[in-house]
Amino acid sequence: MSAGQILFVDDEEPMRIAVKQWLGLAGFDVTVLARPEGALGRLSRDFPGILVSDVRMPGLDGIGLLKAAQAQDPDLPVILVTGHGDIPLAVEAMREGAYDFIEKPFAPERLAQAVGRACEKRRLVLENRRLRALGAGDDMARRLIGPSQAMENVRAQVRELAPLPLNVVIFGDTGCGKELVARCLHDCGPRAARPFVAVNCAAIPETMFESEFFGHEAGAFTGAAQRRAGKVEHAHGGTLFLDEVESMPLALQAKLLRVLQERCIEPLGGNRTIPVDLRVITAAKADLLAEVRAGRFREDLYYRLHVAEIRLPPLAERREDIVALFESFAALAANAHGRTPPTLTEGNVQALLAHDWPGNVRELRNEAERFALGLGLRAAAPVAAEAQGDGLQASVALFERQRIEAAFIQAQGDVAEVMRLLDLPRRTLNEKMAKYGIDRRRFLG
Repeated sequence: MSAGQILFVDDEEPMRIAVKQWLGLAGFDVTVLARPEGALGRLSRDFPGILVSDVRMPGLDGIGLLKAAQAQDPDLPVILVTGHGDIPLAVEAMREGAYDFIEKPFAPERLAQAVGRACEKRRLVLENRRLRALGAGDDMARRLIGPSQAMENVRAQVRELAPLPLNVVIFGDTGCGKELVARCLHDCGPRAARPFVAVNCAAIPETMFESEFFGHEAGAFTGAAQRRAGKVEHAHGGTLFLDEVESMPLALQAKLLRVLQERCIEPLGGNRTIPVDLRVITAAKADLLAEVRAGRFREDLYYRLHVAEIRLPPLAERREDIVALFESFAALAANAHGRTPPTLTEGNVQALLAHDWPGNVRELRNEAERFALGLGLRAAAPVAAEAQGDGLQASVALFERQRIEAAFIQAQGDVAEVMRLLDLPRRTLNEKMAKYGIDRRRFLG
């Protein structure tokens, strides 16, 4: 087994040959390159090794390569080697994030020890990321609740898009949970430790938009007594979430586009530019492409924001999720007030499934909180006439399937835990799984 993967960059061929031989004998898997530009195409957040580079090279030097590599992954160990080492250069290298600094000539053992420590650090970083991703996935199943195929598709999309450096648009009606999905994208991605800044574009007056987004310097306008950072600057390093982005005026769309293109802002009343690094997630109720055709949304901004998309169906189109969501919200509200949540009756389930939920998940949560506080359920929409003949049987079957699937989600596919949660014997559970077409493999992990 390899002791670690090394990418070594040096413009001198004798040094490349020597290092490949030294580290190869020490058990490392070594790839040597003469030009630093070739190394950048091989590096990524998932690169399983480390980078070792000479400092003095024509074109892009080792310090420049270090900065470019750390822009791809700040946790990547980079060791710099130079024949012209001095204290200021070493200090600059360490300030820029170098893992170690070795001056030529050096003993092969010195290099092997340094790369060994760096490879072990890299292994631990990648393993911690993997474990955090698994934990985030479990947490996401608890946050994006619902056994329906529609919600399973949403969870799969979030898992796929969260680690990618792409801007995402989330489409859905009011109250569907667009901000929750945006937070999951942030929390399950590489920017999780940095700020998540949410802005409702419809709630900011046009006259205040520029100051709110880009900040202002002291004295920029009457009442601006001191400098104030805007939302974009606050989101530096993290995620900027723009809700109801379709409501943004055209003139302000142009300013946002410029920030996204140039990756810098200029506060109101100032002359200096401030670099920003952020991911932008937007939410919209309207079809943005239709807004573009109608002349209400800039086409260039649309394509800048709409790199990937997630569509959230209204609650009325995923009724399988209603009971699981309601019970979760009721339990949270009851716990917050020190109460025991009331048990749902068949009549309660009928009422929940019959209602159209025009306010979507937000309305359902409000209803669950009332129920948890003992205020009962408000009147639900009547069952349609064509469904009244077998409505009770169908509703009970739907409720039963929801409870079983919700238990599988909570137990992460563990059949024994599901049996305990539902107080069912194995044979009965197997029969119901077969009846409702429930495949435990959907819920594993």
